[in-house]
Amino acid sequence: MDDGLVVEHRDRTGAVAVYDFRTLPVEDALRRSLARLFAARCVPSRWTSHHSSRYFWLPLQAFAAYLATLDAPVRDLDALTAGMWKQWGLSRTNTRFGYRQITTVRGLLLDDPRLSAAAREALARRVLQPPAKEVSFQEAEFDTIVTTARRMFRTAHLRITDNARHLAQWRSGTFARGSEAWLLGEALNCLARTGEAPHDTRVRRQRGRVLARYARVLGGERPEHTWQRLFLTRMETVALGVLLLAEHGWNLSVINRLKVPQATPDAGVDGPRIYRVELEKHKRGVGRYFETRNLTDDGAASAGRLITQALEATVFARAAVHTLSPDTDRFLIWRSAKAPLEAHPQDETGRKSGIGVFGFGISGSTAKTWATQQGFSSSPFRRGRRTVNTLRRRAPGQNSQATHDRVYTLTDPQVRQSAVPVIAEAAETVVASARATVFSAGLREEADPADQPTATVDCHDYDNSPYPDPGGGCSASFLMCLACPNARVHPAHHSRLAHLHHALANLRTALEPGEWQRQWEEGHARLEHLKGQLGTAVWTRALADVTDTDRELIALLLNGDLDP
Repeated sequence: MDDGLVVEHRDRTGAVAVYDFRTLPVEDALRRSLARLFAARCVPSRWTSHHSSRYFWLPLQAFAAYLATLDAPVRDLDALTAGMWKQWGLSRTNTRFGYRQITTVRGLLLDDPRLSAAAREALARRVLQPPAKEVSFQEAEFDTIVTTARRMFRTAHLRITDNARHLAQWRSGTFARGSEAWLLGEALNCLARTGEAPHDTRVRRQRGRVLARYARVLGGERPEHTWQRLFLTRMETVALGVLLLAEHGWNLSVINRLKVPQATPDAGVDGPRIYRVELEKHKRGVGRYFETRNLTDDGAASAGRLITQALEATVFARAAVHTLSPDTDRFLIWRSAKAPLEAHPQDETGRKSGIGVFGFGISGSTAKTWATQQGFSSSPFRRGRRTVNTLRRRAPGQNSQATHDRVYTLTDPQVRQSAVPVIAEAAETVVASARATVFSAGLREEADPADQPTATVDCHDYDNSPYPDPGGGCSASFLMCLACPNARVHPAHHSRLAHLHHALANLRTALEPGEWQRQWEEGHARLEHLKGQLGTAVWTRALADVTDTDRELIALLLNGDLDP
């Protein structure tokens, strides 16, 4: 970071993106604060690709432009008010882009401990997601898409394996030298080694023209006669991607990042092939990018059969790419009809999208082109994944159950129509749980002398408790103060509550799961909610400020010594 206003972000490949905060139309002190928050995330443990930093930079520019329109300039983040934040939120469109602007900027600002309690509380309020635009395919439409993809890939697989058998026979010396079959085998061998059919490179005007004797046995010089004998086309690779989606529910980014699956030793000579498939999903966050699946090929209907066929269809492309770049380990590789490019563009993760005449993975524009050529209304991947996970597998695919329900199941019209009673019951359960575990106390900058201190918070109105005692006053435990709207929390409570949160987390490892859930889960959830409102920086500082008095008081509370 140069002079506090220029931030450099180095991604996992070493490439650098530069973000100049001098261009933001706000006060210099505010620029420096925003740059400091932004730079804190430009580290390998937070943002590993430029896609992540750009994802936050654009909303941050919009937020700065909004602040510049206010009558009273905001000199720094400690001057940001709850009203300003609410106005910013109301000024955003009710779209996924507007939702992204609010949530990304909020995430950055909450890292600053100088925010006022009122502003922090306003930022921590839930932001409703806009309705999802993508809906699942109708069953008949999705069946047609999958059938089309299966037909296209099956044709390519049969073509490549047939030519692979001929090449294997040529290499084993089956054909008489000089025969038509031998010439075809020699042409295939050249194609497998170089990606090109044999052609004369000595005469410039004939460059790229297949030698006549080979063109005769190949059947012509067009791609379907030459390189398509051993390599998938770009559109055939899309078809393979659609089948992987339909079989496993993976999204396009996961399919694009697939490494070559490795076969584990089988149970014997005739044992099934078991593939170890590594899945990578960067939206999960640092430390949770990777997971593995074991897929077994023990028959035509098994989960691993498509992997076997995909390996057979890409074997020559992978070998050719390995010769050009030995470190490449991409699964989906196709051969381009165009001349080799000197440099391929990078994808959103900073990886090359191809090398030479070979391309890697499936771009969004390629998927749309495939859909248009096959007569479909949209790319099959986003809607297709929703269809597979909500209507066919009916289970999360690389998501938590909560995300699966919230983002996919509960927002899909077909699911709602077919399971209205189930959705209603689930929604009631979720709402009841959320209300039961939300942190309801108010945040304050300082203590009110009229409030009564308790073991956890301050009580603002003991005589009018939402949990009244038959004899008068309040019957709630001190842990239930976290769920009481009469409770007040100010900075003097932070260290005590942070220590309580830490202690409850430790209890989780020492108690039976059922006992911990029954006694402590709701209190822990409310403290999680409070932690989100205060922000990571404030919470970390609070843990460092825990006193012996805090420890003694929380020990008495957890041991039941403070129970009425």
